[in-house]
Amino acid sequence: MRGEKTFSSFLPLISLSFFIFISQSIATNYPINVWPKPTTFNWPNPKSILLSPNFTISHPDHRYLTPAVNRYRQLILSEHHRPIITPAINLTSSTPLQNLIISVSDVTSPLSHGVNESYSLSTPSDGSSSAYITPATVWGAMRGLETFSQLAYGKNPIRVTAGVYVHDLPIFIHRGVMLDTSRNFYGVDDLLRLIKALSMNKLNVFHWHITDSHSFPLLVPSEPELAGKGAYGNDMMYSPADVQKIVEFGLEHGVRVLPEIDMPAHTGSWAEAYPEIITCANMFWWPAGNTPALAAEPGTGQLNPLIPKTYEVTKNVIHDTIAMFPDSLFHGGADEINSACWNTDPSIQKVVASNGTLNYYYLDCGHGSFVGNDSRYDQPPGTDQGNGGSWCGPFKTWETIYNYDITYGLTDKEAQLVIGGEVALWSEQADSTVMDSRIWPRASAMAETLWSGNRDETGMKRYAEATDRLNEWRYRMVARGIGAEPIQPLWMYHVKLAAAKSVQDALLVMTVKGGECKLTDYDISKT
Repeated sequence: MRGEKTFSSFLPLISLSFFIFISQSIATNYPINVWPKPTTFNWPNPKSILLSPNFTISHPDHRYLTPAVNRYRQLILSEHHRPIITPAINLTSSTPLQNLIISVSDVTSPLSHGVNESYSLSTPSDGSSSAYITPATVWGAMRGLETFSQLAYGKNPIRVTAGVYVHDLPIFIHRGVMLDTSRNFYGVDDLLRLIKALSMNKLNVFHWHITDSHSFPLLVPSEPELAGKGAYGNDMMYSPADVQKIVEFGLEHGVRVLPEIDMPAHTGSWAEAYPEIITCANMFWWPAGNTPALAAEPGTGQLNPLIPKTYEVTKNVIHDTIAMFPDSLFHGGADEINSACWNTDPSIQKVVASNGTLNYYYLDCGHGSFVGNDSRYDQPPGTDQGNGGSWCGPFKTWETIYNYDITYGLTDKEAQLVIGGEVALWSEQADSTVMDSRIWPRASAMAETLWSGNRDETGMKRYAEATDRLNEWRYRMVARGIGAEPIQPLWMYHVKLAAAKSVQDALLVMTVKGGECKLTDYDISKT
């Protein structure tokens, strides 16, 4: 059996280690938890309070906060989250919670890079019928609403954690997911669902990699032929109205939409409308012999910097994109500039020959090899297949992402210059059918590390403690319509629940045959 380990004479040691491992995992978590973990979360006497069926949320009127409040009120009253392990929490005799009062310090701050997302939250334990969220801005109010929604659970009646105090703000101001919509197309509804999940995880940037060599799906009003000829089809374009819908949806969820038009490399799709401004367009990406590759993957083409028309078209594209997207930042790509591609053009060769220079650097990703017809991966069983053709292998697990420290090796002064991070889903082998499971819950792991870090109060990595919380959060995301992939079998919870009752009960879960105790998929060396 896969992962099976057999022990015969070490049962007492296994029993003790197993109990310690599980007990620590249970002891470090509250009965109800929030993802991402708040920077300060105090619940000295875990109890719950009933939620009134007439529950209301009081808040200042605001173009984007008001729909967020309406959305969260409906979620709180209808979600009926059922924790995987029923929390052993006593119900207070207090009056049911009647309302949540939101008091915003600054209702005018726009959603922009560096906006204050801090908030405080408290739920009553003394008979009061009100809970409170006190944010600096409306965007902090949205983060507080997400936290409050995760404190509600159960059905008939709905309960809310009582006597909780939260003070919360992110460590990093830029926390995002990048999605490539050029290699494969994603519908508007897919992008809205992504933004919805970003907001749930307190991520604040949707980095939209709109165009690439493979297609140009954005309808630019002053250059309509770029999408007219460069998109995969008329039903695979994003119109200005689509963009407006996506941007507005982002604002209602506290998520900035940051557009990227990749250039000067990755512009092969531009050649469908303007072949004269693109070098090495539609050439085979890796010529025979010792000739260097013209691109990092199939899909060649780069803007020709010596053609005046290049600057005219580029200016129009940037101008219209900025007009459609209100964010203060615009991403110009600039990755994988390939000197071999430019050198296929005689005029560029002449510039280089006269001591001109061209820079080259590489950044890309994938999900295994998508090129096909590659004999390197036709090997006998047992052969080391390397990274399997993936541009960025090996596969990054949620634990790898959670444990990654983006300021590793930096001085304290240098670390202060790091504004945050993003996870990226490139779409060589992804589209809407797998988007959710490729991104979640791995992006959730990054979300917590960028919000409150990956270490506990003593400075120790908290990935073991995070496992149960992330597993619970993944199930809650699925119930909210996000197709996040599982990180564990439910069997793990049955074992932990049994261990919480007694060591002997936990051991009964194991299979004992022929005097040997067989423990599946459990590495005793790591207890």
